[in-house]
Order: sequence, then C-alpha cells, then structure tokens
Amino acid sequence: MSTLLITGATSGLGRQAAFELVRAGHVVLVHGRDAERTERLAAELRTEGDAEAFVADLASLAQVRELAAHVADAHPELDVLVNNAGVGFGPPGAGRELSADGHELRLAVNYLAPVVLTRGLLPVLRANAPARIVNVGSAGQEPLVFEDPEFGRGYDGTAAYRRSKFALAAYTFALAEELAGTGVTANVLHPATFMDTAMVREADVTPWNTVADGAAAVLALATRDAGTGRYFDGTRPARAHEAAYDPAVRARLAAVTDQLVRA
Repeated sequence: MSTLLITGATSGLGRQAAFELVRAGHVVLVHGRDAERTERLAAELRTEGDAEAFVADLASLAQVRELAAHVADAHPELDVLVNNAGVGFGPPGAGRELSADGHELRLAVNYLAPVVLTRGLLPVLRANAPARIVNVGSAGQEPLVFEDPEFGRGYDGTAAYRRSKFALAAYTFALAEELAGTGVTANVLHPATFMDTAMVREADVTPWNTVADGAAAVLALATRDAGTGRYFDGTRPARAHEAAYDPAVRARLAAVTDQLVRA
C-alpha cells in the first residue's frame, strides 16, 4: 500500500479520488486551502481508513514550501504525489487575477505551485522509490508566451488556464527525463472532459462527465506502473501539445520558471 498526497482534495476530482484510494487501503494525505473543510474531509476519510489533513494556500509559494516540509516531516514514507489542485477559466469575462506573490493566478496555482511542491518532496519520493508523481493536466493546452509569461497583455481566462496546463505538461516530460533511473516516475493526464465540478460550473459550462470518470484515470496512474514521461487522456496514452515535447521550449520554460519561483 502507498502513502499518497493529493492536493485540492476538498471537492470534485480530488475528493472522489481520496475516498477511492482510502477505501483501497492506502494512507491518504489530503490538502486543502480551507482548514475547516480539509479537517472535516480527513475525519470523513478516517471512518474508512487512514487519512490526515494538510492546509496551505497554493497561491502563496511560501505556503507551498511549508506544505512540502510538513508532509516530508510527518510522512517520510510518502511515495505518491498527486498534483490535482487547480484554478479554472473563471467566470466568463472575468479579469486577470494575481496570486499572493503577485503572479498571474492560474499560472501560479496550476503550474508554479506543483513545481515548487514537487521539488520540495523529491528527496522523500526518491528515498521511497519506486514512487510516482501524477500531474492533473488538461487536454486544453496552449503554449506559454515566454515574452509575456504572466499574461499581462490581452488577458483571457481560458487561454491563461490552457497556458498553465501546457506548462505543466512540458515540465512533466522534462522532470521524467531528469528522474530517469531513480525509480520515480512522472506522468500527466487529462482526467475527463468538463467534469461536474465547481470549476466547470463557474465557467458556465454544462458538465459532460462525472468526477468518478476522472478519478478512474487518476487512480490508474497513482497506483500502477504506467511508465514515465507520458500523457494520458483518461486511461488511454495520448499526445500532449507537440510543443511540450520540444527540448528548446522546455529549456526556455525551465529558465522562466526558475526566474518566477525566485521572484
């Protein structure tokens, strides 16, 4: 059995996956932004198995670093990280929002936070190999504009979301190469299209799928060997945006990421 951390677990896909994993006998560490909701979820999960709550606002990279330190200290046996938390398109016509650090919000939560959390937990994951990193991406991907990574010009919420998910996919492929031979795998998936979540409803989109549909894909990558450096559409191997495989694009992304994370 594994010890797994799932970010963004208090609702939607994360919540569904947490219950299915704890019922399967895994130790499930659930992250949420709201302390009361996260503790309540952990208490519900403990009626069925072993669970613990961790609270952090992923819009603050300082809190992301603290989250990594707390998890590593409390659970040195951690062997699976599921970066699930995310910010959607936002309501139609909504303006550009900033994180606590002044970064464009979707880039901060959907991309920078998973990068920082993963870096913070890599020593533990490497020590517990075979281990897995599962990044919840999206089929909606749009290359990051390196000259304007924070989307200061011509902002659009849908495009901002897609750029953040493109960055996450490209980062996943680069990370998989970096970790080759360590026993730690890194994969990214599109769980299901327009699941019935608050994120989808906020965007005024009629859901196409249930969170259970998406959870099946997350569980498959979190609990079974699926190789590394791969993109999945549900449980099926697929192709991400072609630019995400370009070494030159990934090199520019790494440079921009390091600059933003240090800022």
